[in-house]
Amino acid sequence: MLIQSKVRGFICTTAHPSGCAQHVLEQIQYVKSQPAITGGPKKVLIIGGSTGYGLASRIVTAFGAQAQTIGVFFERPAQGNRTASPGWYNTAAFEKEAAAAGLYAKSINGDGFSDEIKQQTLELIEKDWGGGVDLLIYSLASPRRIHPQTGVLFQSVLKPIGEQPYTNKTIDVTTGAVSTVTIETATAKEIEDTVAVMGGEDWMMWIDALREKNLLADGIQTLAYSYIGPKLTDPIYTKGTIGQAKKHLAATSKLIQEKLKPMGGNAYVAINKALVTQASAAIPVVPLYISLIYKIMKAQGIHEGCIEQMYRLYKHCLYRTDQKVALDASGLIRIDDWELAEAVQKEVEVLWEQVDSANVEQRTDLAGYRHDFYKLFGFEVAGIDYTKDSVIEVAIPSING
Repeated sequence: MLIQSKVRGFICTTAHPSGCAQHVLEQIQYVKSQPAITGGPKKVLIIGGSTGYGLASRIVTAFGAQAQTIGVFFERPAQGNRTASPGWYNTAAFEKEAAAAGLYAKSINGDGFSDEIKQQTLELIEKDWGGGVDLLIYSLASPRRIHPQTGVLFQSVLKPIGEQPYTNKTIDVTTGAVSTVTIETATAKEIEDTVAVMGGEDWMMWIDALREKNLLADGIQTLAYSYIGPKLTDPIYTKGTIGQAKKHLAATSKLIQEKLKPMGGNAYVAINKALVTQASAAIPVVPLYISLIYKIMKAQGIHEGCIEQMYRLYKHCLYRTDQKVALDASGLIRIDDWELAEAVQKEVEVLWEQVDSANVEQRTDLAGYRHDFYKLFGFEVAGIDYTKDSVIEVAIPSING
C-alpha cells in the first residue's frame, strides 16, 4: 500500500517501514564510523528501547561496544490497513542489522511497568545470558502508568506548581503560527500522579527484580535519562510537576547506588539535550525553543541528534578510557552542556523576544524541526521512494518472526 504521513495534532498516525529502517541504518553507520567504545558493556538491557534516546542507546552499545542487547518496549504491529508504530519498524530493522553483524538482539513487547513483562524479561535473561546484565538503561517514556501492585492508573501532566499559571510563547509546528499559551497550575493529585509515572519507582522495581534473581553482573552500571532545560522553561520543568518527578528519579538513583555498592555497581542520571522526540513534540513552548536551539547550535557547529548524544554519553562520559565517569557537582552526567552553554542561551533569550509568526522561519530552524519530526515516523528520509507501495506487515524476528 502507498503510505503517506498523516499528522494529527502533535503526532503522526502513520509510519513508513522502509523510512524507519533507513533511519536506523543511518544511525548504525554513524556509530560504525566512530572509534569503538573500549571497555564498554557486553550485556545490555534497555527499558524503552524502540525510539529516541532508548533506541540510540541500543544502537550505540551494540555497534559501538559489540554488546548483546535486550530491548523492552510497548509498540503496535500493523493491523489491517493501519501501519505499525515507528518503534515496531525501528526494532525490526535493528534486529535485522544486528543479526547480519553477528550480534545477539532480542526484544520484548508489552507494558514495561507491569510485573508480567518484568517476569518475561527475567526469564529471557536467565535463559540466554546466565551471568546477568552489566548495563541497564532506563528510558521508558509514557504519559500514564498502571501500578503493578495496586492496579491504580496514574496520569502525568506537565504543569507549573504554585499559585500562578505559566504563560509563554508556543508554536503550531504545522502552520508556523506563534501564539501565547497559558498552562494552569497542578493539583496535589496531579503532582503525585506525575511522580508516580515519571519518577524512579519503576526503575527501582526493575533493579530489585533483577537482584532477587541474581541477574545483575558484578560492576553493573545503570542509567536513567532526564532533562533540566533552560530558565525559559523552569516553571513547567524544574519547578513544575516534571521537576518533582525528576527529583524523585535523582533521589532514586542514590538509593539504587547503595544497593549496588556490594557488587561494585553504580547508578546515574544522565541529563540529555532537548531534541525532537515523540514526547517533546507534545509539550507546549518546547517545540519553539527546540527550533531556536537547532538554529543556534547548527550555526555554532555543536548540534547533535539522538545518536550523536548517546555516542558521546557512552564513549566520553560513562566508559571513558581513564575509567572515570564524567559527573557534575550534583553527581549527574551532563550531556546537555552544549545546549546550556552561556553563548547558546544568551542568543536564545534575544531570539525568543523577537520571534513571531511573521519571522519564525528566519529566526528559527523550524524547517529542521519539521524534518526531524517526520523522520521519527520514517518520512523525509533520504533514499526512500515514497511513491512506491510498501508492505506494512513487518516481523520483529525475536517476537514474531
